[in-house]
Amino acid sequence: MKIIEKKHFRNRNFMKITPDYVTELKSNEVFVFGSNENGIHGAGAAKLAHDKFGAVAGQGFGLSGRTFAIPTKDWHIQTLPLETISFYVHRFFDFVNKYKKLDFLVTEIGCGLAGFEPKDIAPLFRVFIKCNNIYLPKRFWDVLNKPEKKQCGIYTFTDKCGR
Repeated sequence: MKIIEKKHFRNRNFMKITPDYVTELKSNEVFVFGSNENGIHGAGAAKLAHDKFGAVAGQGFGLSGRTFAIPTKDWHIQTLPLETISFYVHRFFDFVNKYKKLDFLVTEIGCGLAGFEPKDIAPLFRVFIKCNNIYLPKRFWDVLNKPEKKQCGIYTFTDKCGR
């Protein structure tokens, strides 16, 4: 596997970057991919997860083998709304916090067959910034490193407006 790049993130933590191509996993690593609620892993990163890392057909969310599926498409293989994907990402966040000895290599979920762009999906992962066991795609970090304008009119890197 390619060496995972670590860069300084906003003078606070190191951002851990998922390699563009994951071909093998260390014993404590989990491959995180976009799925559909049916658990049909027939294309893209889902196919790799099934064929190489043990994702179980019929399981559209959660841990299976050395993978974790996050749905970005529904039971009818239609793209899910961002609100629904956000629900699944936050359930994944709960899981990550329970299994701190595992490292999770998140792929660009939703940015392939589901049709989203990193600017749409990356903000869903903002809550993971302080997690030491999360690796995100470089294009997600690029989005997360940009200040975002909050409703209160203050540019901030946090989830709260003001101080």
